[in-house]
Amino acid sequence: MPTAKAGSFTNAADAFNYLDRTGAPTVVKAEGLAAGKGVYVCATLAEAKAAVNDVMVKKIFGDAGNRLIIEEYLEGEEASIMALVDGKTVVMLASSQDHKRVFNDDQGPNTGGMGAYSPAPVVAEDLWPVIREQVFDRTLAELRKRGIVYKGALYAGLMLTAAGPKVLEFNCRFGDPETEAVIPRMACDLAPALMACVDGTLREDMIKWRPDPCVCVVMVSGGYPGDYSKGKVVEGLEDAATMSDVVVFHAGTKSDNGAVITSGGRVLGVTAVGDDLQKAVKQAYLAITKLKFDQAQYRTDIAAKALKRK
Repeated sequence: MPTAKAGSFTNAADAFNYLDRTGAPTVVKAEGLAAGKGVYVCATLAEAKAAVNDVMVKKIFGDAGNRLIIEEYLEGEEASIMALVDGKTVVMLASSQDHKRVFNDDQGPNTGGMGAYSPAPVVAEDLWPVIREQVFDRTLAELRKRGIVYKGALYAGLMLTAAGPKVLEFNCRFGDPETEAVIPRMACDLAPALMACVDGTLREDMIKWRPDPCVCVVMVSGGYPGDYSKGKVVEGLEDAATMSDVVVFHAGTKSDNGAVITSGGRVLGVTAVGDDLQKAVKQAYLAITKLKFDQAQYRTDIAAKALKRK
């Protein structure tokens, strides 16, 4: 399967030696779960060594940093392709593009995702058969070879390089916030397709799409992905709920004596569908004007790459 060249390490000294040999730019990843924050894209050798120090010496992610991976830096544009799998059949869902960095123009540290849109025009028509064969079909073939029958959602995070698509990550679930931008575009009931995954009867014609693009903008707590405060009252949810073609997904919230308060870094996924991408973007940001909580933060350039491409 096409992916980045990488090395895996269980101690900082070996990781530092590897970096001295390979140089920068490079990518440093904590192997374990780190709430979407364990990936460092490092432009310089100093940044890469500081990332290793964070993960393996300071242990800022705890046991998630017992092992880390140092990967080749891949140049290109990211895209996400999710699929349904019934053990033998793959049905790929509509393309989407996540925005990992916390600030506009892909600046700042990586996050669990600051927003997404679907479809992603960077995934050209001629890439679909390549992605199917090189990513999903090969994955299922290898699983079957190992005696594993995989059923459910499979998420492939891809970098579309000059040499073709390369796999950045897999998840055995739907992706967030890509799902919030993909599912509203379905012109069908998702439940029968999910049951077909269980039964082994999945078919391509079970999933149908509306042409309208969808945009999700994530509102986060001030300070995220670093330290942030919780317990801020979220206002304006009722007003946003009255808007047409808008849905507000709750991510890091909880109910407190009748009020909705923040309880995580990524708080709300403000999502809108439009006749075209520009209208969807406008509607999502209009919905955000109705929502507020103390120190709320969000990117203002979600889907900007696609709009420039058009």
